[in-house]
Amino acid sequence: MHGKIDLARAKGLKKSELNQLNRLLQRRIPTDKVVTIDFAESVAEISQNIGQALSVVVNRRGQIVNVTLGQPWQVNVPELRQVRVGPGRLCGHRIIHTKLAQGASSKKAGADLSISKENLQCLARNRLDLLAQIAVDERGNFSKSRGEQSRLADSVQIVHLLPGRDSEGRLWKVLPTCTARMAQEEDFEELIQSLENEFKSRVPGLPVADGEERAILVDLISEGTDPWQVEDDLDELALLARTAGATVCSRLTQARSQPDPRFFLGSGKVQELALAAQEMGANLVVFDQELTALQHTSLEGVLGVKVLDRTELILDIFAQRAQTREGKLQVELAQLQYLYPRLVGKGDRLSRLGGGIGTRGPGETKLEIDRRRIRERINTLEKETRRIKSNRDTQRRRRIDENIPVIALTGYTNSGKSTLLNAVTKSHVFVENKLFATLDPTTRRTTLPDHSSVLLCDTVGFIKKLPTSLIAAFKATLEEVFVADVLLHVVDSSHPNVIEQISSVYDVLSELGAVDKPIITVLNKADLVRKEDILWLVSQVPNPVVVSATERLGLGAMLKSIQDMVQEVCPQRKRDTA
Repeated sequence: MHGKIDLARAKGLKKSELNQLNRLLQRRIPTDKVVTIDFAESVAEISQNIGQALSVVVNRRGQIVNVTLGQPWQVNVPELRQVRVGPGRLCGHRIIHTKLAQGASSKKAGADLSISKENLQCLARNRLDLLAQIAVDERGNFSKSRGEQSRLADSVQIVHLLPGRDSEGRLWKVLPTCTARMAQEEDFEELIQSLENEFKSRVPGLPVADGEERAILVDLISEGTDPWQVEDDLDELALLARTAGATVCSRLTQARSQPDPRFFLGSGKVQELALAAQEMGANLVVFDQELTALQHTSLEGVLGVKVLDRTELILDIFAQRAQTREGKLQVELAQLQYLYPRLVGKGDRLSRLGGGIGTRGPGETKLEIDRRRIRERINTLEKETRRIKSNRDTQRRRRIDENIPVIALTGYTNSGKSTLLNAVTKSHVFVENKLFATLDPTTRRTTLPDHSSVLLCDTVGFIKKLPTSLIAAFKATLEEVFVADVLLHVVDSSHPNVIEQISSVYDVLSELGAVDKPIITVLNKADLVRKEDILWLVSQVPNPVVVSATERLGLGAMLKSIQDMVQEVCPQRKRDTA
């Protein structure tokens, strides 16, 4: 294995200085040593001659992988990014770096020899075996005479990660400052083995199926937000993640007045998140709020794992659930509408499409080609969506001609709409205890107590923070809610946050312009709720009907309520059917 010098940071060096760096690449450190006296002296001497800090990446075989002029956080080595470690493992590389005294002896009062915050974050982000900082003593260059004991490598500080926070909340431990000779006596192999054993003992045993992903959930607690509400939001995000096929292994929150423009979280919290992802073996981080393109790119660069926000997660679930051609078209449209504004970068500045001097060149950049192709595909899908809308309009006109009232089942996802449709119409629509189990709309005919017919239309479920792009893409389908004669608002009365779910449904109905429609509130899953809680809930909603779709309780009363509402809002249709 041959080490490399970061030439991008070595510009301007003399040939003799480059030769010194090349000779350093040929050195090796015994596998049981953190650093040796000779190696520490060599690194310190080169660093002092060049007048810059020096960072050396060493693997566990003692081989020099990389030499960079600069601090550890400035090291750009593929080995640190490509080595994906599992739970309880460190990355297998350490960084030995120098710190030059600022114009005085490192022992002079006031000289700052502490390890910088950026370097500590580098330790956590890359899950390094350890950092060893060598303080360079300027007095060492006078130690030329025989018998002079002063050394360039004045002192060494070693810092490594902890398997959990210490009593002061730190994620790392800084060992007492020592001499290079004392650092040489530290048993590196024993230290790393004991650290990894501790990390492994703290990793929870999470059974993960083949192909399943480990996810960490993240949210902000903004000023004035109830922490309990944040936990509820994370509970729902966890259910979304499980629906998408991920195993939730951890959660992380931060109290912050507003998201950071670059990282969403504070920079220190991002490093903590990176360490948690490594500890838990997580390969996915999901944020409960929508991320900007800059936040998304910055987070993936620091965390080294896939990053999704709530919108992307919901779109992924929709993509899994879509079965019909209509549904697949609408999901693809929503995904592209989400992606298009996030294709940002240097494309506009590198454009060669204009005319005149200085604009001729290789043609479009890859980014511009991607944007153009996505825009063309969006236009095609929008045309298809308009065709779907036209077909549905034709179907609705036929229903109107037949004078059959339309009842749209609406409500929060997983509230039991499809189960209720099956119970009332004796259908066999797909049902599962997951969010968005049914995506494609289904219409069935049923008979009311007076023997007149109505059409029950099951629509896609709603959710808090439903993506705007999803509402726009599924407008042709969601119009079933807008054009229905009566809305049957199905509520999961057993849910602890039932009132918040009801409010979220009304928010979406307001966006669709259907909030003023006649509404019957169906309090479903009543068999799972105490009587006093149901009585309280009945007093909170309009036109309540208590049912249990699975136990087939209260269905007659619900059909009677639908009949009364139809007679009130569709008197002409009632007379015609009579």
